Amino acid sequence: MVLQEASLELKGDLVSEITRLKLERNAIILAHNYQRPEVQDIADFVGDSLGLARTAAAADADVIIFCGVHFMAETSSILSPEKKVLIPDLNAGCSLADTITAEELRRWKKRHPGVVVVSYVNTTADVKAESDYCCTSTNAVKVVNSIPADKEVLLVPDIYLGAYVERMTGRRMHLWPGQCHVHAKLTPEAITRLRDERPNAEFLIHPECGCITNAMYYLGEGKISGKGTHILSTDGMLKCARNSTSTEFIVATETGILHQLTKQNPGKQFFPAKDDAVCEYMKMITLQKVHYSLRDMIHEVKVPAAIAGKARLALERMVSVN
Repeated sequence: MVLQEASLELKGDLVSEITRLKLERNAIILAHNYQRPEVQDIADFVGDSLGLARTAAAADADVIIFCGVHFMAETSSILSPEKKVLIPDLNAGCSLADTITAEELRRWKKRHPGVVVVSYVNTTADVKAESDYCCTSTNAVKVVNSIPADKEVLLVPDIYLGAYVERMTGRRMHLWPGQCHVHAKLTPEAITRLRDERPNAEFLIHPECGCITNAMYYLGEGKISGKGTHILSTDGMLKCARNSTSTEFIVATETGILHQLTKQNPGKQFFPAKDDAVCEYMKMITLQKVHYSLRDMIHEVKVPAAIAGKARLALERMVSVN
């Protein structure tokens, strides 16, 4: 078996073999923007976590190969319970999602009866099931504004996103002290220094990345200049780069997005706000692991029906606010 797998790689046949198996299994391959370039290139759709889950739900496929992290595959399972969702590496987790458990949230709710819980999409299915609403960075302010002012609100788990929403809504909330390890060290000083070095560059912040919400917070605080700054979804970021007359862009998110930006915009330059903003969990998935998962139909992510039903309600409430 080892020799067979090595042979596939040496002959350069991995991509064609994956393509063959995909047709045989009636499968669709989805890849997050932060995946390795070769994984993005073999995917049928590349995007952010919620966009990928929606694509999975709408796809006419029996099998979803989800190249992302575990909570994203869970969301696909929640929205597509009739489909088999596989993740090429079950160990591909999320440091932000791991900062809160369902049991911790239940204990907190007992101390605050009647609280409204808003959970970021970067959470486990168990946590979503204990929540009243889900949100993304893009719509978190809108979701919180939809909640009656006399209600206590707990926003989990990203403390930077929570602080940003507090500032934008003028509302005092309870914030969970979670953060993503990749961008925890991103500072306004580092961003300002990079922007000073490239004064003509536009500054793109990816709002779907829980890792980058501290940059959104610094922008709200006025510690980062708003001039030439765009808080955009993945599609918005790519569209902005395509339509802009600028040829230089500073990109504040996980560096995997640079592959799509560069691929779609020849002749333009993209500079990461942080060279080492690399999520090792995202990079755990390789072409070989995609092949193994698809060939052997292994590493299924299935959310129990009782949990999926509650979590789906929180997701649907988020959509209804939009």
